[in-house]
Amino acid sequence: MVYDPGAIDATLAAAVGDEPRLIAELRGAFVDSARRVLAVMEAAEGEQWTAAAFRLKGLAASFGAVRLMALAAEAAAAPPGEQATLRKLHRAVDRF
Repeated sequence: MVYDPGAIDATLAAAVGDEPRLIAELRGAFVDSARRVLAVMEAAEGEQWTAAAFRLKGLAASFGAVRLMALAAEAAAAPPGEQATLRKLHRAVDRF
């Protein structure tokens, strides 16, 4: 999968029209939410990890972040707290 930095903006533009300020605000809200889920994942154990990974996948799906969706799905199958998985997720979110 290739990362497309414009995918979220395109999804948001389709939803709210050509409103750059609103698009930027919504993108910021997406990133903040994703970071909060990652913080939960860092502290999670067992099923909490899986639930948080699926929450991140759903959030990514809502914004058209296909690469992040795939990484979150992989995370759901990974052992809780796996550092390599968390690093990948953090890098993906930081790109937004």
